[in-house]
Amino acid sequence: MASSVTTQTVRPLDGLDLESSGPPELVGLVAQHLRLLGARVSPEPAEPQSATPAQTVLSGQGMLPVEAEVSWSDPASKITDESTVQAATGIMAVHGRRVGTPRGLAVDYATTAASVLTVQGILAGLLGQLRGGTTSRVGTRVDRAGLLTVSQYLAAAGADEGEATQLGPGGPPFTDADGTLFELETLDPGAWAAFWRALEAPPEAIRDGWRPFQFRYATACAPFPHALHMAVRAHPWQRILQAAAVSGAEVCPLGTLAGRATEHDWAPPWSLTPHGPGSHRVPAVPPSVERPLAGLTVLEAGRRIQAPLTAHLLGLLGADVIRIEPPGGDPLRGMPPACSGVSARWLALNRGKQAMEVDIKAEPDRRRLREMAAEADVFLHNWAPGKAARFGLDADHLAAVNPALVYAYTSGWADRIVGAPMGTDFMVQARTGVGEAVHPAGEPPAPSLMTLLDVLGGLLGTEAVLAGLLLRERNRQGVRVDSSLLGAADVLTAPALRRAAEGANARRPAGFRHPLRTSDGWIAPTDVCAEAASAHDLRGLSTHDALARLNAHGLSATAVTTDLAELHHDPRFAGSIGRDAHGAPAVPDPWSFT
Repeated sequence: MASSVTTQTVRPLDGLDLESSGPPELVGLVAQHLRLLGARVSPEPAEPQSATPAQTVLSGQGMLPVEAEVSWSDPASKITDESTVQAATGIMAVHGRRVGTPRGLAVDYATTAASVLTVQGILAGLLGQLRGGTTSRVGTRVDRAGLLTVSQYLAAAGADEGEATQLGPGGPPFTDADGTLFELETLDPGAWAAFWRALEAPPEAIRDGWRPFQFRYATACAPFPHALHMAVRAHPWQRILQAAAVSGAEVCPLGTLAGRATEHDWAPPWSLTPHGPGSHRVPAVPPSVERPLAGLTVLEAGRRIQAPLTAHLLGLLGADVIRIEPPGGDPLRGMPPACSGVSARWLALNRGKQAMEVDIKAEPDRRRLREMAAEADVFLHNWAPGKAARFGLDADHLAAVNPALVYAYTSGWADRIVGAPMGTDFMVQARTGVGEAVHPAGEPPAPSLMTLLDVLGGLLGTEAVLAGLLLRERNRQGVRVDSSLLGAADVLTAPALRRAAEGANARRPAGFRHPLRTSDGWIAPTDVCAEAASAHDLRGLSTHDALARLNAHGLSATAVTTDLAELHHDPRFAGSIGRDAHGAPAVPDPWSFT
């Protein structure tokens, strides 16, 4: 693509042509994101095509076309839609932990993740070509995307030891005396205790509640004492706000989809800002078909999930990832349960990375980090707002030492919401109406305790970094890249927000994606077969016989995975789930390149 290298472009896909075909649920979001990145769309077919797999082709003058194919699963598995993907991969099991039974997400979470992964694959393939590679085809599957979204929970289920806290039903949101549903957030045990003391909660309940609250990000449940719920029910909202103010904890009322729709500006989920010309180094290691980012270096100063997952995916694509950790190392390395002494959850996001301890509060270490950034291709972090500037490590500071750097910030709110609370997964879910979207009509709204937005935000972060690298390759400019949990929430809830904006019911109908009980487990019908399947009483049948009965009536369904540790032996994923060098379960790479 000689012309694209020498001609200044505004967006990374300017001048490229896009053709797509297949089911809208598989190809729609892929095409939308490619258009936002500058691709020109060929006329779409008059009638939506239902055949799978879906295909997307991106082409331009002087380059090989890159073709992407996305399918639901291996056809032999009979996993054929969002509902059956959620059931088979364990998403229903994890999301349902708060209520004690498997429940489907009323949003198309796995399909959304697969769409973002498909865009990543296309961008990586194009980047590999511009760097001398020959990647021309990428394949993704929705079931593998689903496995990736539960990879931390899967790793923990297959660890050498049990969880450090009880797994059981329970968790936020809380309800005050006026009926206001709200989310509570703090990372400080002192603030937790002060909040509850201000509301006169029993001391033993305060003590016993902290650990399950603290671990809810890891376990997707929080069975803390009922006395805490009773304590907040005794007070009006103003008193709840006062308790938060004096303690340092934060509270956020659950927002509605209708409310989010009225303020939503429909901005892209990321932004790319070139910051000046810069001639980047030529890596010694050339790209290969399966590792299009080989030879590139990523510095990652990430915590928890969002930024570490972004860097993990860049590493799977071939980049050398150097993880910047505080003195003493990342404390989450020791978070139970462990495999060979290392946290299984930590390994799911950080295996294969190099690590370097840096004290950013010390000027000599900051100088060393700037020197590393001068030789890197990407600097990635998800520090609290203002922290990078305070320590001289923001985009402007690092562009001064490396004008060709792709500086990536994965934040909570992207400075788009005035007066926003703490930018954590559950607070963003609460503020943006995700609590409504993930449950069907007739159920009270509640943010999922599965880390939906941290994972999807990490995926969007990878998409944004790849777009920034591609823009850099075409323009010979450094780029600042911003993505956020807010962007992830808006991508995930976009169909519901459109329904709300049109005045329609934003939520899915009552009972949507509720699996059906059998004598020894659960089954989940496909969405199109759900109503007919629910007319059958399957409780006296084994899961095997219940599936046979539905199949005999022309109805499609699959067994619901309830124990993630059993996925290793599940014939629907035969040979795809392995173990890493520490013995921790590892899900397959989400793309295949040829």
